[in-house]
Amino acid sequence: MTEITKDFTGQTVICTFEMTPATAIELMEALTDAYEHCIRHQPGFIGAGVHMNDAHTRIATYSKWEKRGDYQAMLRSPEMITRNRHIATLCRSFEPVMYEVFGAY
Repeated sequence: MTEITKDFTGQTVICTFEMTPATAIELMEALTDAYEHCIRHQPGFIGAGVHMNDAHTRIATYSKWEKRGDYQAMLRSPEMITRNRHIATLCRSFEPVMYEVFGAY
């Protein structure tokens, strides 16, 4: 389980995906497969969570990395470039944003 703590000094990334209910399950399968077989094995990966809303129109992922460069290196890997091209066909948009934790309650 990934913990959220204020003293975390690594990189937190929250990514949101917007899709239709028609592609929601296929997109979720593509994301969980990416985490299971690629992302979680990358250097610097700490943990992640994947969430879908009840309407099947949005997915949010939360991941933690030892440092920003680890996350960026994962995105630049040939496998993730290929996977992200496929993921992009299943959603209207997706946006990864890097965050710093300011509070945890």
